[in-house]
This record gives sequence, C-alpha cells and structure tokens, in this order.
Amino acid sequence: MQSHSLNSKGFHEDSFLSIHLHLEMTVDVLILGAGWSSQFLLPLLEKRQLTYAATTRDGRSGTIPFTYDPEAENHTAYRALPKATTVLITFPIKTPGGSKRLLELYRSAHGIEAGQDASKWIQLGSTGVWEGEGVCDRHSTIDLTNARALEEEALLKEGGCVLNLAGLWGGARCPPNWLSRVAPTKEKLADKDMLHLIHGDDVAAAVLAVSEKWDAAKGQRWMVTDMRSYDWWELALAWGDEDTHKKWVLELLGDLTLPRAASGRVLRSTDFWKTFGKTPSRSLLDMPKQN
Repeated sequence: MQSHSLNSKGFHEDSFLSIHLHLEMTVDVLILGAGWSSQFLLPLLEKRQLTYAATTRDGRSGTIPFTYDPEAENHTAYRALPKATTVLITFPIKTPGGSKRLLELYRSAHGIEAGQDASKWIQLGSTGVWEGEGVCDRHSTIDLTNARALEEEALLKEGGCVLNLAGLWGGARCPPNWLSRVAPTKEKLADKDMLHLIHGDDVAAAVLAVSEKWDAAKGQRWMVTDMRSYDWWELALAWGDEDTHKKWVLELLGDLTLPRAASGRVLRSTDFWKTFGKTPSRSLLDMPKQN
C-alpha cells in the first residue's frame, strides 16, 4: 500500500488513498468522525495495510463530508459513505433513538436488509457512565439517567460494541498541563483522588483488537484504561511548582505517604486486556522526568 504522510491532526497532507474515494467498494474501517483519535488510528491502519475511509463535517484533508443528524428522516447523506467491515463511531450520541436511527439509515443507503448487516459497529464512549465510588469494572452499575449511556445500550442491543475510555492523552493532550486547571488551589487539590488514563496509541490498538476478535467483543461494553490508578497528589508533587502544588502536597500529606491508597472511584479494566490478549503500551511512567 502506498505510503502517505500525516499532518499533526492525523490526516494525509494530500488526500486519502484513492481506494477510499471509490464508495462502491468495501473498506476495512470506516471512521465516523475523524477527530483526535485519528492521529493514532490512521498510522496503525496503514501499518497493518488496512483500507479505510473517514468523515469530518467539512471534508477536510480528503475526508468525506458528513454531519450526523439524529433527526434525519432519510438516508441521503449516508449514500456518501462506503460499506465497511468495521464502522467506528467516535462522537457521542445522546438523542433518544439516535443510535438505532444511524444504523438504520446506513443500512438503508446500502440496501442492507434487517438482520443482514455484517458490519462490526464500535462506539467510543467514556468511563463517566459508571456510577459510585470504590472499585469499578465493566460489570458495575451504569448510570441509566445518562443519555449517552442509554444510546450506548441501544447500540449493544443491535450487536455493536462499546469501548468506554478513561482520560485521553497523547499528542497535544499532555497531562502535566492539566494540573493548573484541575487543581488551581490547595482546596481543589485536597479533593482529588485517582486519575485514570489511556493513551491514543492504546485506543487505536483497542479498536483493532475488538474488530479482530469480534465474537468476544460484540454486544459487550468494555472499560479501557492503562490499568493504572494515578494519585493526583503524587502527580502534583512531580509536575507542580515549588511554591504552589509541591508545597500544598507537603501540607496535605500529614502522616500519609505517596502514593496514597486508592480512594474514590477506582477503575479496573483488566477484563478487556485479558480477553483480547493485549497489554497497554503507554503510561505516564513513559513520560520524561520534569526538570
């Protein structure tokens, strides 16, 4: 497969491979909403020599212009989308009935009869759908007052798969830059417990992992983190300024030591990695030491 350079947003500088523009063909992966995750997913797809197409609202960088409309009544906009073995939905769907409508219009545009859709539908979500504190895994209680969670449930009933991702980092998303925003005062820092993350490289790997092992993935909701619980106080001590965050941590610790015992909500995602035979490739431990 021909090699194309990617820009900082993960798109080709010139255009997508010509095969992506032949919409009568079936591509390996269709990305609905080529945003942040694409800068990690597209290089992996090319490395694996998988064909793909992607959408953006404005059709920039050779993508297909497509705007998801949860109120759409006909499949006209969906005719621009190619058939795909795997369809990845990266944007949240919150409108009641929106997930089922998206699938129905896509199928209608391609003349796919009910029950005959062979595409693997994957929705990216957030770990924010789980309720309560303490240790939480993919089988823990979902907040069914959350509109996004409800639409994810609808996709699961259609045989799709949901990947609920922890905090996203990589590229321009640099965790040390978050400290001043999430803990601008000593009082805010005092309230901080655990931080859970997943790097974009591992998001991309997770998408392909479930696509390649679909019998285990379909109809299932998966929690995806790097399997670590980071203590915000320990991070503040590593990343903070001497006169603010480092000083606050010293004052807050008292007789405690770092890292503190896990508290608040603690996410356990080992089920995902065991099922798909993978381990996370990136963590905050990979970051260079702060000078």
